[in-house]
Amino acid sequence: MTAPKPGAPDRAPQAQPALVRLLGVVEAIGNRLPDPTALFVLFLAAVLAASALLSRLTWSLVDPRSGAPLQIVNLLDGKELAALLSGMVGAFTAFPPLGVVLVALLGIGVAEHAGLVNAGVRAALALTPRQLLTPATVLVALLSHTAADAGLVLLPLAGIIFRASGRHPVAGIAAALAGWAGGFSANFIPSGIDPLLAGLTQAGAQLVAPAYVVNPLCNWFFASASCLPIVLVAWFVTDRIVEPRLASLPVVEQAEEAAGSGGAAGAAGSKDEPATGPLDARERRALTAALASIAIGLALLALWALPGGSALRGTGGSLTAPDAALMRAIVPLIFILSLVPGIVYGSVAGTFRSHRDIVTGMTRAMAGMGYYLVLAFCAAQFLAAFARSNLGVLVALGGADGLKQLALPGPVMIVGIILLTNAVNLLMASSSAKWAVLAPVLVPMLMALGLSPELTQAAYRVGDSTSNILTPLNPYIPLTVLFIRRWSPSAGLGTLLAQMIPYWAAFTLIWIPLLLAWWALGLPLGLNAPYLYPAP
Repeated sequence: MTAPKPGAPDRAPQAQPALVRLLGVVEAIGNRLPDPTALFVLFLAAVLAASALLSRLTWSLVDPRSGAPLQIVNLLDGKELAALLSGMVGAFTAFPPLGVVLVALLGIGVAEHAGLVNAGVRAALALTPRQLLTPATVLVALLSHTAADAGLVLLPLAGIIFRASGRHPVAGIAAALAGWAGGFSANFIPSGIDPLLAGLTQAGAQLVAPAYVVNPLCNWFFASASCLPIVLVAWFVTDRIVEPRLASLPVVEQAEEAAGSGGAAGAAGSKDEPATGPLDARERRALTAALASIAIGLALLALWALPGGSALRGTGGSLTAPDAALMRAIVPLIFILSLVPGIVYGSVAGTFRSHRDIVTGMTRAMAGMGYYLVLAFCAAQFLAAFARSNLGVLVALGGADGLKQLALPGPVMIVGIILLTNAVNLLMASSSAKWAVLAPVLVPMLMALGLSPELTQAAYRVGDSTSNILTPLNPYIPLTVLFIRRWSPSAGLGTLLAQMIPYWAAFTLIWIPLLLAWWALGLPLGLNAPYLYPAP
């Protein structure tokens, strides 16, 4: 064995794994795309042109919402174009993520500016091993489904937590997005989406069997059992695939944001680095007072919600029904339960000296949202036009009709529904809107093949969840890019997609076998949920 020559490398450079090279290509191509805001403008132009062309054709597909033949609406027609223009402001103000994000961040901005977020993270890190930070983040994201869109606020918080622990903040955002959006159908706490989807499933089933009833918790057992595999898979993907790739993505936190998040403790370090050391005595007192204010707030909320006649309850006295005031007030509650503890912490810690500090915290939180407002405006106009044109319905019905023509065996049909939902999700992001279109087609179709509506719904939910993190029509995807840019200003849509593709692949590869194995073993999907129709 000969010694290497002076100055020569000890070993030849190793080729990068194929997956790393592929994700690098995805990131490079994605980052070459126009800004997400410009993409929505281009999408809008494409919808206008496609609607004008396709509206001239006659379609044999039946729109399940009306029972009439599907008709593509020509958005360039004078009347339709006028309707789009007159509805422009309403489409923007009614854009679902707009109020969720702005209201929640107002309260979180106060807590962050006071130093409460930083202190809470440092205290939590003292109790949570660094190695368990990823699964803890994913699990909290899964549980946040109970609060519907309010779970969005976990994404920036996950970045802060990972940053404070010495890990890459983008890995925290990716893990939170994977748990919140990719694991959307894995949750052992029922949420408002359960009765919503079950109602649509029942409507589809009653086209064949008018007396058929679907229990709102028909997928609860399977959804609960999915939590552990999803957390474990997301943990592996984050720590072994995503975060190692992020080593080359520098973290450049803006100075003014870091100063706001560090509070008094941040003064001990540089302007760009949040404080990460142990809490001093004053910070501990302030954190204790802030936590006490949260406990008091939750106790008061419980006293208000628990009585049977509480105004916070909805249909049938349920606290988790979609029309329950408690569910509708989740985001305002996040605002209050962030604002009040932030004020308490700032007052005790000395980081707040007057009401002007509270206003400054809110102002700083909104200062970084200018880009998001522009993005939200363009996205809202595109989504309004896309829905009005019926192009999404055309794609969904066409895919379902093609699947029906194949007449595949039951397990293969279930896999086909998952993959079909993956594809439709790229053009129609809303879970309930997709199922409102697909359920009247897929549910009766599989009932005719001897498969229950409950099993069909479970397959749909798997396909919907796994692809949520990739669909460009999900308005939260461009918003996540904005969260990432706080830490890595050069990041783009390609950066995010390159991080999320491994989650999509891993979730799909684990969830499909899990559903098929659950079926093969005869384990219950949920309450009153047979696998076959008619039930044996």
